[in-house]
Amino acid sequence: MAAALARRLSGLLRPLSVSLCAKTPQVCQLSSLLQPQPLYSSVAAAGSAPLRAAVCQTPRYNILQRVSSLIPSLTQQPSRSLTYYSVKKGKRKSVKSVPDRFMRLHCGLWIRRKAGYKKKLWKKKPARRKRLREHVICNKTQSKLLDKMTTSFWKRRNWYVDDPYQKYHDRVNLKV
Repeated sequence: MAAALARRLSGLLRPLSVSLCAKTPQVCQLSSLLQPQPLYSSVAAAGSAPLRAAVCQTPRYNILQRVSSLIPSLTQQPSRSLTYYSVKKGKRKSVKSVPDRFMRLHCGLWIRRKAGYKKKLWKKKPARRKRLREHVICNKTQSKLLDKMTTSFWKRRNWYVDDPYQKYHDRVNLKV
């Protein structure tokens, strides 16, 4: 893994040092700092000058374009994918992942499972597995956002037989 990472980073930094060819004096000084000057004779340096000029004519990309291929989430902006007006009925639609990942209590709180509660359990200690099984209550900002992402269907009160969350649905002296 370290070798693959080193290859990626060298491939990333190599075009950076090549793209810093002498256009302005400041860039010249920066490129000389990045690449140490050779210690051999000036005849060899004169022979490598056309090679350096050819390398400078390669297409230049900014750092974001080079890194975005390695990290695709860098250029993708997060979106809630909330539909305000549906095509068929013109109604607001819920974001489907919200009812799958979260549960709304009737008092307005949202609860969720901890991240990674079903990933690589074989390498986690029993105490950590127990902590991951616990539920987390979302804060006020997250609850408001999740309320905006769902329709009134998910906010109505449901009565289930033997509901394990029955004692948590109604809270006393709690403002959300």
